[in-house]
Parts: sequence; C-alpha cells; structure tokens
Amino acid sequence: MLSPERLSLPGPEYLAQRHVLTYMEDAVSQLLENREDISQYGIARFFTEYFNSVRQGTHILFREFSFVQATPHNRASFLRTFWRCFRTVGKNGDLLTAQEYHCLLQLLCPDFPMELTQKAARIVLMDDAMDCLMSFSDFLFAFQIQFYYSEFLESVAAIYQDLLAGKNPNTVIVPTSSSGQHRQRQPLNDCSPLDGVEASLFYQCLESLCDRSKYSCPPSALVKEMLSSAQRLTFYGFLMALAKDQGINRALGALPDKGDLFVDPAMDHELEKLVAQVSGLSVSGPTSSSGDAANLPVRNSPRMNCPWKPLHHRRKMDAESEGSNEETDSSEN
Repeated sequence: MLSPERLSLPGPEYLAQRHVLTYMEDAVSQLLENREDISQYGIARFFTEYFNSVRQGTHILFREFSFVQATPHNRASFLRTFWRCFRTVGKNGDLLTAQEYHCLLQLLCPDFPMELTQKAARIVLMDDAMDCLMSFSDFLFAFQIQFYYSEFLESVAAIYQDLLAGKNPNTVIVPTSSSGQHRQRQPLNDCSPLDGVEASLFYQCLESLCDRSKYSCPPSALVKEMLSSAQRLTFYGFLMALAKDQGINRALGALPDKGDLFVDPAMDHELEKLVAQVSGLSVSGPTSSSGDAANLPVRNSPRMNCPWKPLHHRRKMDAESEGSNEETDSSEN
C-alpha cells in the first residue's frame, strides 16, 4: 500500500528522498561484479535477496564505510546491528576504551574511521582522555548521535564557535559530504567554553539550520524542549543532552530505550531454543553403561537466519571451500 507521502510527492523527488537510486546503483554494481555467480540462480532472485536485505537492515554487514554512511537507513541499520551484535558487552557490565570499541566497529565495517569513534568518546568523557573506560550504553548513545547526525554536528560546532566569539551567525553552514568529514575546526575551549553560550540564541541558530539543512537533523521541537530549561550551555553539554534524550532516540528509531537496551526478544528466543535443544540431549539421549558417546542421538544443527552478505564475500568463501576439499581429497589418496 502506498503511503500518503508517496502520493503527494513527484516521482523523482520521492526516489531521491528515499535514496532508491543509491540502492539501485549498488545492486547493479554488485550484479556486474558477480555476474558469473549470479547466473547460476538468476537475476530476479538476486534483486529479491538484495532488497530483502535492505529492508531487514543486514545489507550493511562488512561493507565499506562510504556505503554504510551513504543513507539514513544505512546508518540506522548499522547502529541497530552494532547494538544487537555487542549488547552482551553491556549486559556483562564490561567497560571498554575508545580503541576497543573501535575494534568492535571494525568487525562490522573494516574501514570504519577512528575519528568518528574518538568524537563519540569525547561526548562521554568531555575531554581528550581516550584511554578512559566507558560503559556500553554511554558509548552507544553517544555514538548514535555522532554517527547519525555527523554533518549536522559539524555545522553546530561552527555555529557554537561563532557565538563564543560574539558573532551572530547570519548564514547556516551546511557541510558537503566531503568537507563535513575532513573539516578542521578550532578547539572549542579557546573562548572560555565553561561559560558556554546563551541557550535561546543557540536554539534560534539550530532551528534555522534544521530548516535549511539537507542532512539528517534531530527534530527541532525536541531540541527546543530539551533546551527550554537551560540558560547557557556548552557544546559538549549539548551533545551529551542529545545523547541522553530518549525522545530523540525514539525519533531516530534505531535503538530501544535505555531501560530495554539489553533486551532483544528475537535473539533471546533463538538462544532459548538452542539451550532447550542442548538440554534435551543431556536428559533424553539413550546412554550405555559404558557411557559410550556413540550412543548419543544424532542431532541436526538448527538452521539460523544468516544475515545477507555481499556476493564478493560469498565468492571468497566458495573459493576457500573448494581449496579445502582439494586438500582433503589429496590427503585421503
């Protein structure tokens, strides 16, 4: 069923807003790169699998950073995947450094930039002590704000500096996709940041930024509510407030509320089934007096829904598998 929004927008504008062309280009690129493998089961099945993976959010696994950050949906999918894969870190109460969290991020995206991890860590630590330990929940919510709203925060940093210097920004600074990542900004502690800036003036600049920016921004109404009780604020105080605001977290829609952060019913259900199967073997399997393991019943491994992987990874796995079989055959002969 088409949404009312789809019917109210011209076709090209809707496609651009939903980044449909980004996914079509990526799908065709993978199709051409892996056409020999795809020819075995057909183009239609390939496109079905590809767009199912996009819908499920597994399409970003092991992909390059340029693709992971290409669309808001990709960023939200990456945040959700990171949470689901490593929530046990927080569940066990482990504290990690920024470098260790970065290693976890690189398990999902090998070329994930350290700069983004460091920026997220500074939101939590409020300084440059990158070797300090952080809880999983603190880092995750700070990382969510820094990663999903990275271009917005670049502009906010520039506005904050202008206000510190006594300037009233007349124009909104919206970084391009390239300048937003590499722009060097003046240290925010050069103009007495402990005094901060006036909250009401700061919000006026942010409201104008959100209205004109083509990048993702937090809902201005929620930002206004968040700043309504403050007279003055610092840049990192603002970032920490964004990270802790559950309304903004719900609006983004990638992570659960903090109270439910270590609860994942779907994954817990799969684990419970595995535990039940293993427990069933230990109590119901026939045993002999000698305890011979050969008398244990044969159990078929449960089939898990495996995340979709880019086809070039499949080709690599297939090649390794073929090489392994050849070695096994030669050793048997």
